[in-house]
Amino acid sequence: MLKKIIFTLVTLTILLVGLAFGAKTWVKSLLPEKAHFTAIKQTQVSDLPYITQDIPTYRGKILAVVTSVDKMGEDKDTGYEHTELARAYWVFIANGFDVDIASPKGGKPPVVIDGEDMGAYDYAFLNDQSIQQKVANSIALAEINPNDYEAVYFVGGKGTMFDFPDNPHVKNIAKTLYQNNKVVSAVCHGPSALVNVTLDNGDMLLANKKVSGFTNDEELFLIPDAKEIFPFLLEDKLKAQGAQFNAGTTYLEKVTQDGKLITGQNPWSVWTLAEKVVAEIGYQPKTRERTPEEHAIELLMTYDANGFEAAQTELKQKPQAYQRILILMHGILAFMQFDISKGIDLLSLANQLKQLN
Repeated sequence: MLKKIIFTLVTLTILLVGLAFGAKTWVKSLLPEKAHFTAIKQTQVSDLPYITQDIPTYRGKILAVVTSVDKMGEDKDTGYEHTELARAYWVFIANGFDVDIASPKGGKPPVVIDGEDMGAYDYAFLNDQSIQQKVANSIALAEINPNDYEAVYFVGGKGTMFDFPDNPHVKNIAKTLYQNNKVVSAVCHGPSALVNVTLDNGDMLLANKKVSGFTNDEELFLIPDAKEIFPFLLEDKLKAQGAQFNAGTTYLEKVTQDGKLITGQNPWSVWTLAEKVVAEIGYQPKTRERTPEEHAIELLMTYDANGFEAAQTELKQKPQAYQRILILMHGILAFMQFDISKGIDLLSLANQLKQLN
């Protein structure tokens, strides 16, 4: 996706700004330096005090469930989303929980790693051999006893659309925890785990529940033939099962909580969702310095809610680290949606961030 975004960004900027060579050079200059990416890829767990210091005493276990599906359609690779597992994992660990990782088939699940979305915590997860060994030996869902856990977290990834909805173990885990007043959570495509869950009283778990998940607009923008590839569109299915679907702005954070049910719209919702899970279990989430990608999403949300001047004021008043590539990506998304004014605004914000940093 990043190559497509950069190509379109360069092309549209050339058309808008003129002076082809100068515009292309300017756009490339907004990307972080190669050294930035080289350094962040080396991040180790020991570099992150949030997950190494002041860890509370043991508070129980949380189950993270990932897909076992590695293909969709005829030739498209898929799997679980790395960032959606890694970020929630660190929140749970930092707040005193152990995390078991399970999948429908067990063993090594397929993973999708989008380099442009990766931050320090995501690379630390990849660089920890003990964690990677745990992931590579995920527990088969048939071996899971739901009563061992304080919460379940269904990790997103397009593969979930194929092996979560009708899996009897997925349905039993969600039903058992929910009926025992424990937390059921899911993000992005993860709520596909909930679409066929029937409670013992005969009601659908989703009936009249407020939920979020990957929206039709987000899905169809990235995969125009999604209706042919997937068994259903997630937003449509959640609504059909009686859920009250809460959609946020495309590709920005949106988390919805309805009692013990906590759901998020997309990968940028994971940090907040995971901390809401901790809070709903009954603990104050540990204080955490927000990540550059979170600051970027906050800036984009300020722009979406209050406009360019408000976003400009925010970035000047808060000279923290922003993941500038996210601002660029949203700028090109605006161009691709023919919102030229927004695209120009976001490129301007990216340029101001470069100047400040």
